[in-house]
Amino acid sequence: MQLNLQDIPRVGTITKADFIKHYFKPQKPVVIERFIDDWPAYTKWNLDYIKEVAGDLTVPLYDDRHVNHADGFNQPHAEMKMSDYVDLLKREPTKYRIFLWNILKKVPQLQNDFTFPDFGVSLMKKLPMLFFGGTDSYTFMHYDIDLANIFHFHFEGKKQCILFDQNQTKYLYKVPHALIAREDIDFKNPDFEKWPALKNAKGWICDLNHGEVLYMPEGYWHYMRYITPGFSMSLRAIARNPVNLGKAIYNILVMRNVDTIMRRIKGQKWIDWKNKKAITNTKRFG
Repeated sequence: MQLNLQDIPRVGTITKADFIKHYFKPQKPVVIERFIDDWPAYTKWNLDYIKEVAGDLTVPLYDDRHVNHADGFNQPHAEMKMSDYVDLLKREPTKYRIFLWNILKKVPQLQNDFTFPDFGVSLMKKLPMLFFGGTDSYTFMHYDIDLANIFHFHFEGKKQCILFDQNQTKYLYKVPHALIAREDIDFKNPDFEKWPALKNAKGWICDLNHGEVLYMPEGYWHYMRYITPGFSMSLRAIARNPVNLGKAIYNILVMRNVDTIMRRIKGQKWIDWKNKKAITNTKRFG
């Protein structure tokens, strides 16, 4: 048995009016296949080019180890020269990923390779972020702290994306005081005997190829798995729904700080308690 997932709609190109009408206002995901053909990045951006322009930089790396109470918020698990990391990606599968790398700060010249597209929404122009991964590396199922609208542009290779909207949260074994589902759930091949509520979750799926754009509406849960080595860039727009905006403010000002304090006070017992609560909170929906 597999997750109940429908294919994310795909369009070749789209006008601003149609995007707003059919996807942004109803908050539905879409893959746009031919939106950035005129960007220099469309032809230039690959792993070799990144190695050329950023090879000397030391980059933070993350893997799929479970959260530990001693970890800081988004604290990297390792560091490596970008040139060595690209060589690793091309040589063999690795769990190491680059997460939330701000290209404007680190490699300003990359800004010349793209323009901020006009989707009819205001994009946060100081926060373009790059994400890299090797074959079969993945992110845990999560949603972003600011519940933003996300435009995810993929370069080189292929990655799989599984999405759920916030209405499906009750089935996903969400960890309290966090933005993730239980880390021991394999969303590629879930064990429904162990995680029965997942049978009731309804979501979306797509494979992203070079140059394609995935629109993820506000607060959507997402699981990303790299089928081949590659990287993506995310542009974001602030949440418009007052409920989501309120959740974002709470997450940033309250939830994150409470979690940090409790890790210091309770240590690993806090993490273990949260993981247990994820099961008890979801049990009635299974």
